[in-house]
Amino acid sequence: MAIKKVLRYGEKSLREPSKEVHKVSRKITDLVNDLLDTMYSQNGVGLAAPQIGVNYRVFVIDVSTGNEPLNPIVFINPKIIKKSGAIISNEGCLSFPEAYTDVRRYKNVMVKAQDANGRTFTLEAKDGCLLARAIQHEFDHLDGILFIDHCINRFETENVLKKFNLPELEPERLIAEPELEKELND
Repeated sequence: MAIKKVLRYGEKSLREPSKEVHKVSRKITDLVNDLLDTMYSQNGVGLAAPQIGVNYRVFVIDVSTGNEPLNPIVFINPKIIKKSGAIISNEGCLSFPEAYTDVRRYKNVMVKAQDANGRTFTLEAKDGCLLARAIQHEFDHLDGILFIDHCINRFETENVLKKFNLPELEPERLIAEPELEKELND
């Protein structure tokens, strides 16, 4: 298919909620292929449709490493149906080149979605593994939420954004996560 331009932090569509996919049509299949091509070309772990300027509820993830064969997972209309535990994760994003910061995430998640053929599946990711964190990260993109909205240290995150010439943090978008905070402090 095609390698698309990944939108950078500051682009308006990264903050817009995405629309449900009503039918896994050729258009959606092409979108999935573009997402995979683009993600692999950038050495990414995941990529959501809004990151290439298409606001549909679609994202792709591949957590294979090293010599492992590629193992792409396609998520269409995903819903996180169960979440528990808490971890601190150091995350980055293809829309924030080279910028990383610590964020709060659930340790375990269960997601229900459709695959590239429109078949429904359920997937569980546990123990704060890369897949569990990536699912949450990409899922957030579908609601216009970015990883920096979950940051642990606002001032450290602001310094990281400044260092890489990215727009400032939007304090009003920071997410209060008392249940995760409590779990992390116990």
